[in-house]
Amino acid sequence: MDATLILTIVGLYFLLLIGVSYLTGRKDDNDAFFLGNRQSPWYIVAFGMVGASLSGVTFISVPGWVADSGFGYMQVVLGYVLGYMVIIKVLLPLYYRLELTSIYTYLDQRFGFYSYKTGAFFFLLSRIIGASFRLYLVAIVLQYAVFDEFGVPFWVTVMITILLIWIYTFRSGIKTIIWTDTLQTAFMLIAVFLTVWLIKDKLLPDQDLISYIANSNKSQMFFWDGWGTPNFFWTQFLSGAFITIVMTGLDQDMMQKNLSCRSLKDAQKNMFWLSITLVVVNLFFLSLGVLLYDYADMQGINEVNDRLYPAVALGGDLGLGVAIFFIIGLIAAAYSSADSALTALTTSFCVDFLNIKKMSQEHGKQVRKQVHIAFSIVLLLVILLFKYTVDESVIKELFVAAGYTYGPLLGLYAFGLFSKLGVKDKWVPLVAVIAPVICYVIKDNSEAWFNYKFGFELLIVNGLLTFTGLLLLAKKEKPPMVASGG
Repeated sequence: MDATLILTIVGLYFLLLIGVSYLTGRKDDNDAFFLGNRQSPWYIVAFGMVGASLSGVTFISVPGWVADSGFGYMQVVLGYVLGYMVIIKVLLPLYYRLELTSIYTYLDQRFGFYSYKTGAFFFLLSRIIGASFRLYLVAIVLQYAVFDEFGVPFWVTVMITILLIWIYTFRSGIKTIIWTDTLQTAFMLIAVFLTVWLIKDKLLPDQDLISYIANSNKSQMFFWDGWGTPNFFWTQFLSGAFITIVMTGLDQDMMQKNLSCRSLKDAQKNMFWLSITLVVVNLFFLSLGVLLYDYADMQGINEVNDRLYPAVALGGDLGLGVAIFFIIGLIAAAYSSADSALTALTTSFCVDFLNIKKMSQEHGKQVRKQVHIAFSIVLLLVILLFKYTVDESVIKELFVAAGYTYGPLLGLYAFGLFSKLGVKDKWVPLVAVIAPVICYVIKDNSEAWFNYKFGFELLIVNGLLTFTGLLLLAKKEKPPMVASGG
């Protein structure tokens, strides 16, 4: 596909996003930026969150993963549903009852200053890593498909990628993102459905698609070989549940959209339908993976994993339409998560570290915009770091990183919600640092010590270590009642 055409498509797509930003961003005060004035329709939030939850990582990596693990990823996805139920029944009622802007102010009210700052810091670290992985993925595809032909260096590609996000989010933040995410989700799903339909037409014109997928040697979904095996059902299922609890329920990025809904009931409806939709959509992505590998074999395309879908869409004979929608779908998938991540990072830092609510409206707006620019630069630098360190499938790297950085958040919230004890607050940061370090040592030596290789379940171990550390710091007196605010 011609690089100039791709560049034109990307340019037109972002003009559309900027147009949406203009229409939604006429009121650009901090309340609109942080919570959309709490007026977001739940069904719009739910549909947009499909794209934000999947991201460019799912768009590229999940289909490519089929060769190594079949449909085993669905075991994790089914665990997501359990995690969403915990969010609906436990976390959302808490956040709405306390009327939170940043969900980490709960830790201040529950434990104290140092616990609060620790939770907010680990979110910032987690989201910087996660957003950078997602943007790294879209940047390398754009580099491969467009900018290499023009001799543009990778760092310029990344800078353009982040600049485009900043342009359409800097005015109204979450108020704009609720609507741009809806548009981006639609384009992503159109790209996938169109690819499946055209490959099916060329690969098996007279066969039933569902039967073809079901009979493929790449479509095994459940694995019952035992705890020591990497794809064992219960390991994957429980990991999926905890991944959802921390990467959605304890994540300012994802919860900020829910908190922009008009009521708790609307936010709960949003999360319920999101959980059901994600099961269907991920099953579709895995089915796409089977078709991509079989079609690539027929076409003599030798790419695998993260490069498979780009190679088929841009280099096969599926037609210009697939190539165009692949590029738009990839950009949409990556940006639907990255734009909200940038907004959430700005929100958390402004609320949790700068106490922006005590500033005047005009001064607070200026500070918010400066922080927004600063985090854009941070993402640029981290993506460039990944360029020289990432060598595995991106989705695996993302979840491994999440195990280290979200674990302390899991332990903190679990201790706060399921115990009535206080803690020696000033020692909490030390526990939150030691737990991931111990996890790293365990993961590095687990095969030698236990004849077991840790994967996604490292997150559970990390949370348990943090919980145990907090238990050692526990104070016998009952903590003060949690008051509303934040």
